[in-house]
Amino acid sequence: MTKECDARVQVLLEALPYVHQFHQKIVLIKFGGHAMVDEEAKLAFAQDIVLMQAVGILPVVVHGGGPFIGKILERMGIQSRFEQGLRITDKETLEVVEMVLDGQVNGDVVKRINQMGGRALGLSGKDAKLIQAGPLALRNDEGKVLDPGYVGQVQGINTDLVSEVIQAGYVPVISSVGVGKDGQVYNINADTVASQLAQALGAVKLVLLTDVKGVYRDPEDPESLISTLTIDEFLQLKEEGILTGGMLPKIEAALAAIQAGVDRVHLISGSEPHALLEELFFDAGIGTMIE
Repeated sequence: MTKECDARVQVLLEALPYVHQFHQKIVLIKFGGHAMVDEEAKLAFAQDIVLMQAVGILPVVVHGGGPFIGKILERMGIQSRFEQGLRITDKETLEVVEMVLDGQVNGDVVKRINQMGGRALGLSGKDAKLIQAGPLALRNDEGKVLDPGYVGQVQGINTDLVSEVIQAGYVPVISSVGVGKDGQVYNINADTVASQLAQALGAVKLVLLTDVKGVYRDPEDPESLISTLTIDEFLQLKEEGILTGGMLPKIEAALAAIQAGVDRVHLISGSEPHALLEELFFDAGIGTMIE
């Protein structure tokens, strides 16, 4: 056996225990950030999902669409505003959110997975009241009540619908919008939706694809990436103000998932091709694992 061949065999052998461990287990993956506009990253993500499905893992994908939403709003002359990492959503912004998430992004993710040989089915959070939602109460750091518009919070999950799609052999690809009892549509942070779905479906892992490699002890130092964090360590970093901005919804999503019984949460860079496979199937991993 040549050295090159032996190296390939060793890669497969290292992945094998994880393939067995996650066989027929649900892994919830949030796809978002600037990986959504990178052709190489989008292709690699689709390939990763297909491979997971092929070896018997049950991936469920939740996606946002921030980069696309921002571009369209800019063309329309509407300035994007954020509070605590959440997009303030007025009526015009909500129309763009629905168009982008349920139309453009969902269809593109499903198409790519299917083109790679997988079986994916697109779902809107509005379908069959998949994501039941209500208005989000938001306060700033001084405690002042803010009006986030049509930003929502998850109030319930139709797990039967998602379970039926999984049992039929498909990868559910779900947009992060929800619907209220009165039919009002809400824009919900995709990290939050992914966390709530992971909890409701009993997922063993929640993987959040981000624009950075993971959690850094010093955001200015690329060498300070933290490979593994406990809940207590995670909370300490939050208290120290190291985790801010767009990382805040990810913090809350990760904490809620772990506290509800999801075994592990992973934060990885969606811009690195095949980061998902490297984090799931190899001992070292490449992002931050929270347990």
